Amino acid sequence: MVRGMWNRASLSRALAIAATTALLWAYSRVELPWMALGFVALVPWLRALDEAGSTRETLALGWALTVAFTATVFGWFPTALHRYTQVPLWICWSVMLVTAPLLQPQFLTAAVARHLVRRTRRLGHLRVELVFALAYVGTEWAWPKLFADTLGHGLHASALLRQAADVAGAPGLTLVLLLVNGGVLDAWRAVVRAVASVFLLSPRTISLLPLGEGQGRGAVLPTVRPAALGLALLLLVIGYGTLRLTQVQSAQEQSQSLTIGVVQANLTRYAELAAEQGTYGAVRTILDTHYALSDAVMARARPHLLIWPETVYPTTYGTPRSEDGAELDREIGAFVTANGVPLVFGAYDSDGSTEYNAAVFLEPARRGRVEFTAYRKAHLFPLTEWVPAGLEAGWLRGLLPWAGTWARGPGPEVVEVGLADGRTLRVAPLICYDSLFPGHVAEAARRGAELVVTLSNDAWFAGTPAPRLHLVVAAFRSIESRLPQVRSTTSGISALVDATGEIRAETQVDTRDVLVSALPVPARLPTLARAWGDWLGPWALAGACALLVQALVFARRRRWAPA
Repeated sequence: MVRGMWNRASLSRALAIAATTALLWAYSRVELPWMALGFVALVPWLRALDEAGSTRETLALGWALTVAFTATVFGWFPTALHRYTQVPLWICWSVMLVTAPLLQPQFLTAAVARHLVRRTRRLGHLRVELVFALAYVGTEWAWPKLFADTLGHGLHASALLRQAADVAGAPGLTLVLLLVNGGVLDAWRAVVRAVASVFLLSPRTISLLPLGEGQGRGAVLPTVRPAALGLALLLLVIGYGTLRLTQVQSAQEQSQSLTIGVVQANLTRYAELAAEQGTYGAVRTILDTHYALSDAVMARARPHLLIWPETVYPTTYGTPRSEDGAELDREIGAFVTANGVPLVFGAYDSDGSTEYNAAVFLEPARRGRVEFTAYRKAHLFPLTEWVPAGLEAGWLRGLLPWAGTWARGPGPEVVEVGLADGRTLRVAPLICYDSLFPGHVAEAARRGAELVVTLSNDAWFAGTPAPRLHLVVAAFRSIESRLPQVRSTTSGISALVDATGEIRAETQVDTRDVLVSALPVPARLPTLARAWGDWLGPWALAGACALLVQALVFARRRRWAPA
């Protein structure tokens, strides 16, 4: 009999994990109507957590979801890693699954926090849901994740809901989602209890229902409180989003616009091109293609700013390594001067001993001299772009020949660009991985940036959801800072994003294309996310710890209280 009960319990937990994973996978499409699933996706898993009888069972449920979630939502990553490193695909998959608890640790910590608080029954359902949500958000802040993902990103599909990200960023939306999920579960329990009371079910029958603690008549009110909190938060976010969207749109209508030209050449296999044509021939092909596409931009409209993607010039600019390199530098400068339009493009930068992934800002020649500024990428992808100093060993380089050698740049910067109409534009440059860090953009916005320019190379992830997900995460930087954004990629998705997070224009993946469009640059709009940065994370962690300590102290006093 015990074995049969164990089998039923195991099957129930497996089904809960499968249901939550499937719902989260559909939600990760970041599209309507799938977005609505985010408000109920965790309910099956939360129910299974509440039925777990021990900390070991709770950890098992948390671990299972980290593995299932990582394998489904980020199942594209092992293939991309395999393509880049040529490491066998099975090894890439094995490494990702083994490290899943490190990639998504919030499921583990939030599950344990929920279990510990639930053991102190008198603290109530509302506190259980608060501790779970705060521990989840606090963990994501304290343990930065490789993909910087959070559930709140999925709400980008709603123009109203995503506006609340200018208060506490995407983690604030995650907090709302978690509390709504907990409220849905407790509302379901309240409904079942009410039905049980109406039909006068016996205590034995009620005990078989999936209600958790506090079953029976008279227990409806305590479980309605989390549902009421979740509903109130959701209505608050909708109301705030409506108001904020109206304000930002009004500011955009009254603002000046910039005409932006973006080039997407869909040239990605530089190594193969160099093997076929030689290094100089490959650079010649890349530049000629971008010149031709830029001429197509000029034929449509003369932009205020022209953007080429990350590392489009695969050598150093301004510090040439050869006479051929010096000639190509002069050629790019002459092209910019002839068109009279500032150009931003990806290249390398060097200080003599160290090399950086860089964004070069090149203005037309004044008094016979071409002016340029280089921004050095601050956030490098681990191993593929840089190796920590402690791991810089010859044997490691031999084992990982694809490991990167770039150095990190100093951090957020604001670059002033002189436009042809006499205006000076203050730009916050980002390169690829930089766009995943809200604090980086918030700091640039505080320094007076008016436009975010992102250069990226997402060719690693061709044929996967990654380019779309990267664009969505980058769009949140515009919502948080209320700065418009230009995004130029080698093979897609290139896009223009306004201050509401709306993607106004975009290219398709694996296509050769250009974008020429006006982008409003509104007056500076105050936001809490820009002023305080990622403020919610530390407060959430502190709140979760305080509530946990209170629960443990209460449990200790209860244990030692006289009979």
